[in-house]
Amino acid sequence: MQPDLIGRFAEIVGAGHAITDPSVIAPRLVETRGLYRGTSPLLLRPGSTREVADILALATATGTAIVPQSGNTGHVGGQTPRAGREDVLLSLERMNRVREIDLAAGTMTVDGGCILDNLHRVAEEHGRIFPLSLGSQGSCQIGGNLSTNAGGTQVLAYGNARQLCLGLEVVLPTGEIWDGLRKLKKDNTGYDLRDLFIGAEGTLGVVTAAVLKLFPRPRGHQVAFAGLDSAEKALAFFKLAQETCGNALTGFELMVRLGVEFTTRHIPGVRDPLDAAYPWYVLVDISTTDEEASAVRMMECLLSQALEADLVRDAAIAMSAAQARAFWHLRESMSEAQKPEGGSIKHDVSVPVSDIPAFMAEAQQAVTARIPGARICAFGHLGDGNIHYNISQPVGADKQTFIDRWREVNEIVHGLVLKFNGSISAEHGIGQLKRDELAAIRSPIEIDLMRRIKRAFDPANIMNPDKVLRST
Repeated sequence: MQPDLIGRFAEIVGAGHAITDPSVIAPRLVETRGLYRGTSPLLLRPGSTREVADILALATATGTAIVPQSGNTGHVGGQTPRAGREDVLLSLERMNRVREIDLAAGTMTVDGGCILDNLHRVAEEHGRIFPLSLGSQGSCQIGGNLSTNAGGTQVLAYGNARQLCLGLEVVLPTGEIWDGLRKLKKDNTGYDLRDLFIGAEGTLGVVTAAVLKLFPRPRGHQVAFAGLDSAEKALAFFKLAQETCGNALTGFELMVRLGVEFTTRHIPGVRDPLDAAYPWYVLVDISTTDEEASAVRMMECLLSQALEADLVRDAAIAMSAAQARAFWHLRESMSEAQKPEGGSIKHDVSVPVSDIPAFMAEAQQAVTARIPGARICAFGHLGDGNIHYNISQPVGADKQTFIDRWREVNEIVHGLVLKFNGSISAEHGIGQLKRDELAAIRSPIEIDLMRRIKRAFDPANIMNPDKVLRST
C-alpha cells in the first residue's frame, strides 16, 4: 500500500489509531484454529460512526478492501484478511459505549464494538439480562455477533442474535449511514433491511450500533447434569423436559462421554459431576420468573419422571450458583479441551431435532469407516438441533496428516447433514471455510440473488471480499 494512501486513512482516525506496526497486526492475521493466515499493511481503529463512514467512502473511491474484525473469535475465516493482498483491517474496539438503557421498552442501544461480557454486566446492573451467551463472550464484540448471527447456549429460550436485535446503525461501503436504531417490536414498513445485515459477515456494511432486547432477570434458576445410555434417550428426555418445564427450559445441552473425558483431563478445576461414567450426558438449565422454590420443584419433578421412565441413569443438581457455573464451564470448555489431543476436524451443523440420534449414529459409522480410530467428540445444543460434530485424530496419528483430510471428512459429515435436510452452518457462518461448499449446495437462483444483493450494496466489492461469496 502506498504511503500516501495510508496517510489519507490516518487523517481520518488520527495517527495513533492507524497501526502499521507488524508486531501489533500479526495476532489479527491468524484465524483462531490456524486454518487461515492473511496479510494486512494497516489496522484502523475509528472512534465514531462518522469516521467509519469516511473510511469506507475512501476505500470505495480507491478500491481498497476492508475486513471488519470484532475480537477475532470466528471459526470460518470470515474475519481473516486474504493472504498476499493489502486488505485493511477495521476494528471498532474504541466504539464501546452503551448509548441508552430503556427499561420500559426493554432495550439497550450500544456501539458495535462493545464486548459481549460487558453488555451482560450492564444488563445485570439494571436488573435485566441480555441472553446471548457464547464461549468467547469475554472478547467477542456485539457487532461481530450480529454480523455472524451468533447462536450460543440459550437459543432454545431466547433465539439467536437475529431474534435479540430490534434495530441497527450500519455504514454502507459507499460511506452512507443507515440509521435504523428503532425499538419497535412491530414495524411492517417495507423490506426489513436489518435482516440483510445480520448474518452477512461484514460483506454488505459495518454494524456500528444496535438496539438489543433485554429480559427480566430470572428469580429461580436450577442446573442439572445427567448421565444417559443413548442419544435416543436424550431426545426422549428433551421431549419430557419441554412438557414439564415449558418456557422455563432455557438450556438443554448434549455431550458424548469422550468430551467429558477430554475436559476433565485437560481443563484445570473441571471434574465429572457424576460418580460413574455414561455414554451420553445432558446439561439441563431451568429459569423461572418467580421464586427459586418453583425452579427447584420443576427440576426435581423433571428428574424424578426421567429416572422413573429409565431415560436418565443418574443426575446431579447444582447446589449453588458456583456449582451451576462449574457445570456450564465443563460444557463450554469442550472445544478447548480437544486441542491437547492433537488434530481436530470440526463441524458446526444443524439437523431437525428429531433426527439427531439417527444423524449421530450414521455419522459415526461413516467417519470411523473412512478413518479407523477417529474419536468422535460431539456436543451441542440439542434443543435447537445444533451439533458441533468434532472429530479428534486417532491416538498416535500425525496431526498434520489428519488435518489434511479436513475437506474429505467435511464431505462425509455434510453429506449426511443434507440427507437429513439440515444446515452445514448452524451458527458459525460461511466465511472462507464453507464459501465454495455453499455455492455447490444452494440453488443457482439463491446464489444469484445473493450476488445481486452484494453488487447493490457494495458495487466496488471492497467489503470483506471473497467471504461468503467468491469474487467474480
